Amino acid sequence: MDGQAGDPNMEEPASGGDCEQALRTLYYFLDGELTQERKLAIQHHLDECSPCLEAFDFEAELKIVIARSCRDQVPERLRRRVADVLSQASETPRKLV
Repeated sequence: MDGQAGDPNMEEPASGGDCEQALRTLYYFLDGELTQERKLAIQHHLDECSPCLEAFDFEAELKIVIARSCRDQVPERLRRRVADVLSQASETPRKLV
């Protein structure tokens, strides 16, 4: 996040009543993508605001369920083929175009 539009780290820290701001940054909070200052501000808001804490709990649980459900098993043969191709590609000098 380099100060781009929508960067939650560039906005003012959420105050105790700023539910909209806290909910807008919820996914950044869950993914650990906030500065320490923003993280503490959101955590403080969640500690003080039951509706936002419920939204946080729901989203955190949803993220866990999705992560568990999206673990496809890749056949070993395919893993080996991909590893071999990547190994060969890193050993082969690249041509300048």
